[in-house]
Amino acid sequence: MPDGLDQLKGRERLNLLKFVCSFAWADLEIRSEERRFIKRLVERLELDPDEAERVEDWLDLPPSPDSVDPAQIPDKHREVFLTVLDQVIRADGQIAMEEQEHIALLREMLG
Repeated sequence: MPDGLDQLKGRERLNLLKFVCSFAWADLEIRSEERRFIKRLVERLELDPDEAERVEDWLDLPPSPDSVDPAQIPDKHREVFLTVLDQVIRADGQIAMEEQEHIALLREMLG
């Protein structure tokens, strides 16, 4: 897990996981390796039970596209978000074209 995760607070942690789940769904499926990565991230971020349950919901059904807004990523946390997103799309050892496109678009949008 990258440095900087400890700097994320409350909503920032949940927002990160919303992005992570969204990116894991980019190829229309969440593989077991991606699921394990996300569960480890939930533990690492010490989410409360309600937050962890929301993440479980996102593992079953992706977050709505409208709820995943790059403008919600604080400037100071952009690199942490991009690093974690890159890690989740690599977690299964395969990077789908859709996943590559999503990360490239996000990098472009964040500048």
